[in-house]
Amino acid sequence: MKSLEHLQRALENHRDDFVCEIVAFPQHGLLHSKVDGLMREAMQMGVHYVGGLDPTNVDGAMEKSLDAMFQIALDTGKGVDIHLHETSPAGMAAINYMIETTEKNPALRGKVTISHAFALTTLAPEALEETASRLAENQMTIASTVPLGALMMPLPQLSKAGVFVMTGTDSVIDHWSPFGSGDMLEKAYFYAQLYRGSDEFHLSRAMAIATGGVLPLDDEGNRAWPNVGDDAAFTLVGASCSAEAVARVPARTATFHQGRLVFGSIGKA
Repeated sequence: MKSLEHLQRALENHRDDFVCEIVAFPQHGLLHSKVDGLMREAMQMGVHYVGGLDPTNVDGAMEKSLDAMFQIALDTGKGVDIHLHETSPAGMAAINYMIETTEKNPALRGKVTISHAFALTTLAPEALEETASRLAENQMTIASTVPLGALMMPLPQLSKAGVFVMTGTDSVIDHWSPFGSGDMLEKAYFYAQLYRGSDEFHLSRAMAIATGGVLPLDDEGNRAWPNVGDDAAFTLVGASCSAEAVARVPARTATFHQGRLVFGSIGKA
């Protein structure tokens, strides 16, 4: 808990520079590590999300593990972010159980994020369509690192079904592989390559995964952002359009948060 206190103190010193949400993550399993009490204490200290990890492979008891995670969230009014790597049938069993739990507890709708969700790669098209529909109906989010390799995540299909899909990185350092950079524009670049978005239209659409769905133009070419009243959070890059930004991944020259310059510069007038 001391580490959490120190993190919160550091974030308070930078509250005008960026927004941060904290997940209390049971790295070695919620049940296996016997950290239910510590998780609840973290929620009381202001943590925003109850974390979770592979309930079968790590905790060895899928339903019991997920029930414990969701109960903490329900008792404290917090959200859930579980990192689900399992690709065996246990992975889809866990996803289905989480969907069913959310269906039974409307208070969880819009508060559940499944990170990685590799089991979705094992589904046939019809099963994927049904699962995506249920995820969307319950406002459940899929967070993906846009993995490169054998696992081809069905991210376009999920988005088309109305599932909110976001990207991220396991670690900026990265402890799990040597390739982590923390660059979300680079994730859009990978997304465009993986899902064959090499023309201007598809390149521009790929940026959505890095911006929370916000794009300068809608699919018909009408301006969608920025508009009066929008959050004044944006980054400046050396590119003529969003398609070029995705394809070339130019350096970021300045970042604004709530209308304030928090990184870089905009040059001389």
